[in-house]
Amino acid sequence: MTPSVKHVQERCYGRSADVHSEADRDPLGPDEIEFIADRDSFYVATISETAWPYIQHRGGEPGFLRVLDAHTLAFADYKGNRQLLSTGNISANDRVSLFLMDYPRRERLKVLGHARVETATSERLEQLVAPLLRASVERILLIDVISFDWNCPKYITPRYTAAEIEDRIRPLKERIAELEAALRSSR
Repeated sequence: MTPSVKHVQERCYGRSADVHSEADRDPLGPDEIEFIADRDSFYVATISETAWPYIQHRGGEPGFLRVLDAHTLAFADYKGNRQLLSTGNISANDRVSLFLMDYPRRERLKVLGHARVETATSERLEQLVAPLLRASVERILLIDVISFDWNCPKYITPRYTAAEIEDRIRPLKERIAELEAALRSSR
């Protein structure tokens, strides 16, 4: 909470949040680690040399964003559109923000940290990437987690992936098939 944020809180609500942090860095706990492991996408914000924010989507199989320890996240950066905006921004300003969503459960986790780009060594690839995907990895991004925050679910619209919808309607399809079979056998 910066002074300007506290000032706006006081102006709008008559008081500001009183945030106390004993540690320089917030370690990720079991809830955060499980939440991160279940995500199949997230958004990463970087800051350009001209101080403009840039937001990029990253996606993959659940767990592609790995928790290496309570203070470190990592993911493989694949060949893409060759713009390298996030990578270039990180080379000038290592501050990043990750925004992770669970739309069906209306949960979101924000992570603040410092990012660095590493060469995709065979050791890191083995640690982070399935064998069939290793050839398309261009670099590894590591995030030193400084802080995180869970947000209010109030205005999160539930959204579902095709796989989540299929899981939910499978029992209905099975029941329809049973009823259709029963109907055919009664004729």
